[in-house]
This record gives sequence, structure tokens and C-alpha cells, in this order.
Amino acid sequence: MTDTADVVSAAADFVDRTLQNEGAWYRADDVGNRLGGALASYGSSVGAVRGTVRDVLRKFKDLDRDGTVMLASALWGQPRPGSRPVFERRLAAVVLLQSRVRLLQHSDLTRLEGFLRTAQAADLTDPLLTDVLVPLLAGMGERERRRAGIVLARWRQDPDPQLQAAAVALTKELTP
Repeated sequence: MTDTADVVSAAADFVDRTLQNEGAWYRADDVGNRLGGALASYGSSVGAVRGTVRDVLRKFKDLDRDGTVMLASALWGQPRPGSRPVFERRLAAVVLLQSRVRLLQHSDLTRLEGFLRTAQAADLTDPLLTDVLVPLLAGMGERERRRAGIVLARWRQDPDPQLQAAAVALTKELTP
């Protein structure tokens, strides 16, 4: 294991443990009902998720771009093999990316595409679009914008309606 992988693993464990400790059964039931059981829930509040991300960024100060993207991916996935993805972990991944959007590059669009495909909740796709993808595109130079335009053209042709809608919304951001 590399140093970055060790740090990401420790950071993901910290987030997971903290979110579980902050959870409440009644909020978990509410999230489960709202999302139709598509994702598991710890029942952590949005404030707890944001605070946990703030704390993990303080505790693991040396998270660079690669570490940030790896941590977001780790949080987006399943906490353990055979378990369902957890809403609050995914929300923490979105908040992490919001906090570090300046580190992201056009090459991260493929990973974000995977997040959009598997989000299973507007509570995740909406902030991914407005608070991660829009600022990411806005911060790109001309060359990166052209490359992003190619990705968005592919999304417009994709059979996934979530990606099609994202492409339409984001294409407006690419046009001057």
C-alpha cells in the first residue's frame, strides 16, 4: 500500500465511524423512506456530514488532488463487501468535492460521471451538478473546456437520462 492509500483508508474510516456515531434511527428511517430504500442510511444530519468533512480535512491536511479523489471514491462505494452504499457517506463525498473543487481537473469528469450514474438520489445529483461540476467547468481553461465539451457530447448521447440532463445543464456553462 502506498502512503496515499493508507491516508485515504484512515480518512474514510474516520468519516464512516464519525457518521455512524452521529446517526439517529428516526433520521435513517426518514432517509430510507424518501429514497425508497435505494441507499442505506446512518441517520446523520447534513450538519454532521459537513462537520465531519471539515474535521477530516483538518485531521488529514496533506490530502492532495489524488487523495481527495480517492477518498471521495472510497466514500461513494460500499462500506463493506455485500452492503448497500450509504447516503451519508455519498453526501460526504459530495461535500468533500465541493470543498476541494479547485483541485479537480477535466480528467475527473469520468469519475464524476460514475457518481452521477449511481447516485440514486436527487439529494446527491443536484449538489454534484451545481456545487462540483459547474465550478469545475467554470475554472477550466480553453483547452480543458474543449475536452470537457467532448465528454458532455458523449453524455448527451448516453441512454441514461440522468447524464443527458446533466449534459444539457452543463453545456450552458461551457458556452461563453
